[in-house]
Amino acid sequence: MRRACCPSAPVWLNALLLFVPLSLVLGYATDVGPIPVFVTALIAIVPLADWIRKSTEQLAHALGPAIGGLLNVTFGNVSELILALFVLMDGHVDVVKGQITGAIIGNGLLGLGLAIVAGSFGRTRQRFNREHAGLLSSLLMLSVIGLLVPALFHYTERGSGSTNINVLDERLSLAVSVVLVAVYVANLIYTLITHRDVYSGGEEEGPEDAQHEESARWSTRRALAVLLGGTVLVGTEAELVAGALEGTAETLGLSTFFLGVVLLAVVGNAAEYLSAIYFARRGRMGLVLSITLGSTIQIALLVAPLLVLVSYLLGAPMNLVFANPLELIAIAGVAFTVNAIAHDGETDWFEGVLLLGVYAVLVLAFFFATPPGG
Repeated sequence: MRRACCPSAPVWLNALLLFVPLSLVLGYATDVGPIPVFVTALIAIVPLADWIRKSTEQLAHALGPAIGGLLNVTFGNVSELILALFVLMDGHVDVVKGQITGAIIGNGLLGLGLAIVAGSFGRTRQRFNREHAGLLSSLLMLSVIGLLVPALFHYTERGSGSTNINVLDERLSLAVSVVLVAVYVANLIYTLITHRDVYSGGEEEGPEDAQHEESARWSTRRALAVLLGGTVLVGTEAELVAGALEGTAETLGLSTFFLGVVLLAVVGNAAEYLSAIYFARRGRMGLVLSITLGSTIQIALLVAPLLVLVSYLLGAPMNLVFANPLELIAIAGVAFTVNAIAHDGETDWFEGVLLLGVYAVLVLAFFFATPPGG
């Protein structure tokens, strides 16, 4: 779903790798309290996620477009998935659902909004392939429906006085998860095989992009080593985050649900935001849409249903019912807002501000909202 050359990471992003050993020392060799561990481990995930992204891009070049594209979309949200799994194993099901919601609104509103604003400096407007954007926004709309139906079913059954509503929720969530994963597989076939030309976005790389891509080429062995090492380290950092989550929330006077919606979701997708901003500055808005909306679609079609399916294997069952109606409004709002922005094939800075404004309003609402079960 996302194909691009690897932008070089800024120096400050690589400097954040210092938080990896720092968080490990604080988490395993000291007793400093939950907040330092939580903060340092979260920060450490950001550069690790970026290195995982770069390694998958490099493998895509080495293994060819089909296998490379599959690796690209599969590992696109691996840090988000690993973080959610550890939080889920720690028993915070509501936080994981909040993280799913936060990832969807973060990618579709925050990430895209920041990229549009950043790319608008020095430009009146930026144009992109309207057909490509329409495909993405339509798929996003259909993906979101899959997340909304279980919640609507739950509220309908509760209103009818059903006595086994929890069992029905679990069965429907499992069935819907299987359907969503199947749709995701069909989407891979569509985007990587049968309609690759349509999903290329109609953008050609310039000479500067091609030259940079060639000079930045890694060996396959190095790319695999970075991918495996980064994944293991993200898992370690995610375990530290999950262990310090509840203590951090209590100390700061915040709900774990709010931390999941905002902090965990944003950190898990920070690499996508940085890539989107980078390509927006280079005038490649079609690729920006592929990154931000493609990641949002992957959350809805793959990450969320996978978490449901895996949760039963872990002994911590999770359904797709979002208990807070605000989550439903936020998820649906992303689809409608993005569709409104993308329909005309061009963007300007004010549309980016509108996306950021909607995101800010939703974050404020989640801040003041009573957490599920609260």
